[in-house]
Amino acid sequence: MGEDSRLAAVVALAQGMAAAHGLRDAWRAAALGGCRALGGSFAALSVWERELGRLRVLVNVGLRAPDEEEFPDDESYPVHQFAEITEFLHERWAGGGEPDAWVETAEGTAAGRPGYVHQRVAALRRRGRGCCVVAPIVLHGRAWGELYVARPVGEPVFARADADFATVLASVVAAGIAQTERLEEVRRLAYTDALTGLANRRAVDALLDEAVERHRREGVVVSLVVCDLNGLKRVNDTHGHAVGDRLLERFGSVLSLCGAMLPGALAARLGGDEFCLLAVGPEADTVVGAAEELCRRAAELALGDGVACGVASTGDPIGPVGSARRLFRLADAAQYRAKASRAGRPVVAGREGADDPVVRLADEPPRKGDGERRRFRGMHAP
Repeated sequence: MGEDSRLAAVVALAQGMAAAHGLRDAWRAAALGGCRALGGSFAALSVWERELGRLRVLVNVGLRAPDEEEFPDDESYPVHQFAEITEFLHERWAGGGEPDAWVETAEGTAAGRPGYVHQRVAALRRRGRGCCVVAPIVLHGRAWGELYVARPVGEPVFARADADFATVLASVVAAGIAQTERLEEVRRLAYTDALTGLANRRAVDALLDEAVERHRREGVVVSLVVCDLNGLKRVNDTHGHAVGDRLLERFGSVLSLCGAMLPGALAARLGGDEFCLLAVGPEADTVVGAAEELCRRAAELALGDGVACGVASTGDPIGPVGSARRLFRLADAAQYRAKASRAGRPVVAGREGADDPVVRLADEPPRKGDGERRRFRGMHAP
């Protein structure tokens, strides 16, 4: 590969990672870019998990073996089997060298030189590959992981020039990962409530819109639990806002715990003393069970006066849900009724017959001068 071609490959790799949406896309772009730039048939990106002492594969691309998934859940290897990620690299850095890439072959002729790893040679043979180049990825001055690119048996073995180029590619990958991690942190903060660590209203709105669209397209059950923490004003007035904040944090933990009963549920603080759970997939009765547990645990908190909890689920007879706003209004109306009646259990929309008062309350237009009614979120929607 000529100088111009290599420069173009570096630019393509950097652009691919910059265009990625999230870490998984960035990992895939890094592996694909490295594979194409080095003329490989397969590539993997792995991270060194220091706390676990393992090298975990993040993504596999190209011609994968039967036991290789694109985004594996549990493909990892004890780091002592790949000592170069710690010992070899440390020795090179200690001597003032750079974390250069190296080449392994299925023939194992590299035995005895720094970087030779029997496990890599065995893996090449087992998966029908003839050679590989391994490029350490260094992030914030520490070994982060590696870019691994392989060629099948019969293809030319990677040369020293390929290993040198892989070192350059690894530095581009490191810069791309650092940038993506910074953006992910910004996104996380934008969708996280600072006090409780739960999701915030922005996160709920985004996920609920997607969930309702899935419901309309696939019929998936979407459920929303909206709750108000009772007695927060009294706690703030009596004990101060610092104690009130602790109550909010404590209830946030209870909400998170109950949300864990619903696979994939999002626990969020909407603002002030308002919280919610958004569940996509679980049956309505399962969601109501989690809401009942939430009410029980909230009543046991040392401060506050329990919680007023309303549930709305497309799995119940609430009529067509054509928008996220309607589901919000239904859950809000159920919560309003729970608060007005001081109910110790959740009120569930659609479970009181054909003329369900919660559904009627949610769907009727606001009345002028209605001082008793709570102002529901959003406008009337179908």
